[in-house]
Amino acid sequence: MSVRELVVLGTASQVPTRHRNHNGYLLRWDGEGILFDPGEGTQRQMLRAGVAAHDIHRICVTHFHGDHSLGLAGVIQRINLDQVPHPVTAHYPASGQHFFDRLRYATAYRETVELDRVPVAGGGGILATTAAYTLDSEKLSHPVESYGYRLTEPDTRRMLPALLKEHGIAGPDVGRLQREGSLGGVTLEQVSEHRRGQRFAFVMDTRLCDGVYALAEGCDMLVIESTFLDEDEKLAVDHGHLTAGQAARVAKEAGVRHLVLTHFSQRYNDPELFETQARAAGFDGELTVAQDLIRVPVPTRHH
Repeated sequence: MSVRELVVLGTASQVPTRHRNHNGYLLRWDGEGILFDPGEGTQRQMLRAGVAAHDIHRICVTHFHGDHSLGLAGVIQRINLDQVPHPVTAHYPASGQHFFDRLRYATAYRETVELDRVPVAGGGGILATTAAYTLDSEKLSHPVESYGYRLTEPDTRRMLPALLKEHGIAGPDVGRLQREGSLGGVTLEQVSEHRRGQRFAFVMDTRLCDGVYALAEGCDMLVIESTFLDEDEKLAVDHGHLTAGQAARVAKEAGVRHLVLTHFSQRYNDPELFETQARAAGFDGELTVAQDLIRVPVPTRHH
């Protein structure tokens, strides 16, 4: 049975706290795992969350600030130590290639796993296309070059049993109709309905910009930074971040179904304030204020 869920490994901005590790997020998408922004301590958080190196197929780094990338050294070495049986692909800003290389070879170890590198440059764009999803990126607005990522499942058609029965189509003929588009004068459109593919977006350190809205548009789940509360909006703008209210307004305007707020400044002690401000901004969908080690299911498909 396929699993689509977000495993939260860390939620702290800049520095870890007693209750929050540096960033780290694993998206389970059917049989594949995509690790986003592995900060310092990610290996241990993986152990605590029940995530193995074998679960990682891609690593996506938004930018090369330490709280989003210092865990790369340990994670890459662990992938090799455990001799992960499949290639792993890394995506990161091309302008930070020297940082990636330093982290990859921070200490001596034996390389046993193929690590493909597909860096992101310019305005972003499509990074990978598989049968299960398209992965693309958009440039964000931060003091260092930063990119957000989006997974889009291909649209499909959902077969409607009542209409199939009405047209006398059953058994192997259903598969033939799906493959060929028509069967005995009956078209696929006559016995099925459009089924929109799921969308997931990951938006970290950024001010409000076109890239944020483009990534969030129509997402079933949006994982987005809300480093500051609304009263500190000037700090957010100055340092290239979002507030809880800004993130929630983006989600509302983009039609997001499940909003996950994360990347919280150590200056705040009450996580409920982020939810309060997000609701005050008008977002009325599913809302999670992320905590370390929680699992958040991707909403089920629209029918």
